[in-house]
Amino acid sequence: MFADLPKLLSREKLLVVNNTKVIPARMHAVKASGGAIEILLFEEVRRNEWWVMLKPGKRVRKGTMLHVLDHFGSKTSVVLEVLEKSEEGHYRVSSHGTGDLLGELGRIGEVPLPPYIRRDEGTRPEDDERYQTVFAQAAGSVAAPTAGLHFTPEILEQLRKNGVEIAEVTLHVGLGTFSPVKVESLAEHKMHEERYEIGVEAAKKIAEAKRSGRRVIAVGTTSLRVLESVAAKHGEVIATSGKTRLFVYPPYDFKVVDALLTNFHLPESTLLMLVSAFAAPGKTEGRDLIMKAYAEAIRERYRFFSYGDAMFIV
Repeated sequence: MFADLPKLLSREKLLVVNNTKVIPARMHAVKASGGAIEILLFEEVRRNEWWVMLKPGKRVRKGTMLHVLDHFGSKTSVVLEVLEKSEEGHYRVSSHGTGDLLGELGRIGEVPLPPYIRRDEGTRPEDDERYQTVFAQAAGSVAAPTAGLHFTPEILEQLRKNGVEIAEVTLHVGLGTFSPVKVESLAEHKMHEERYEIGVEAAKKIAEAKRSGRRVIAVGTTSLRVLESVAAKHGEVIATSGKTRLFVYPPYDFKVVDALLTNFHLPESTLLMLVSAFAAPGKTEGRDLIMKAYAEAIRERYRFFSYGDAMFIV
């Protein structure tokens, strides 16, 4: 059981968690014609300017004004103007009627639960809390770093009592983590950029752990991608911020992470390819090992995806 994790980890370990916080990124709006449209913010370009997904979006053109509704279905003062459409079918919009769109989301947005969680009544108030990790601080994700959802304050406290050190990094989860791979050659798959940050304190903890031979455990694929992205760019983990398109698939040589705590992922996803790479670093046999683990999980009726069970790859 996950509650047994503190018994598995000794003081020689460093646990790295992603402290990103999910924002209420899904909104509902109407066009001037009266047509309803759903908006999902997924990447902030600059203050009050975002890349978004629109549903339906085929008939939306440059210059279209989208009047955002509140939680009761009434028009608000917030209007999004469509500035351009990308080749991938995404839209860049700017907001009018507010000086702080991010600050307005509590009034006009809702938590963007994964599409496979279907509810006729929409999101529930408890989702605002349940779809956040206990260490969520830095607002900016459109999806939770789900491996972190297993932790409770009690488990974290027990880990600290056992001498396990905890470092926090940030990767704001966007479309890159979840977009399916649709190309024949993995080298042709293009990841969307996701913003990350490692502070001075976290960088110091991680660097010291590597120097002293302590094992670095990444909580989730997002924490792993932060650490491996920075190490690939700088040769080591330093305090820094930036954007990453890192796509990890077999074979891959990991420079920082020694163990990984992760959920069970969707087929054809970059996440499944990442854990396959981690199961056999530098080799291609990891996929077979992961498939055997998934088969066991299915036989034992483990739960998959965001609110599902976890696996610990050591």
